[in-house]
Amino acid sequence: QVHLVESGGGLVQAGDSLRLSCTASERTFENLAMGWYRQAPGKEREFVAAVRLNSGITLLTDSVKGRFTISGDNAKNTVYLRMNSLKPEDTAVYYCAADLTNYRLESFQTDIWGQGTQVTVSS
Repeated sequence: QVHLVESGGGLVQAGDSLRLSCTASERTFENLAMGWYRQAPGKEREFVAAVRLNSGITLLTDSVKGRFTISGDNAKNTVYLRMNSLKPEDTAVYYCAADLTNYRLESFQTDIWGQGTQVTVSS
């Protein structure tokens, strides 16, 4: 059973940066895509970004474009989310997600979730 291990959350001030990491315990499918969702208090979980590890193709939601960067290390089954210019509205629990057989990021479907890591941005 593949599981995801996340790290990198924390408490920062507006304008600061953070980097989240997530590693899949094993690689059973070549077309692995990994990404991040977030859930703020009282809101639904929303897609943030994803990357296909074998190609490096990325997809980000509009609200984070220009501030967040997603990248992957295919050899390490690891995805990184670099978050710059953080805003209080970025405060949420960030969940790593894996789509084990992805062919198109716009159709990302989560097969496995990470446990979540809290990101808090103070004003």
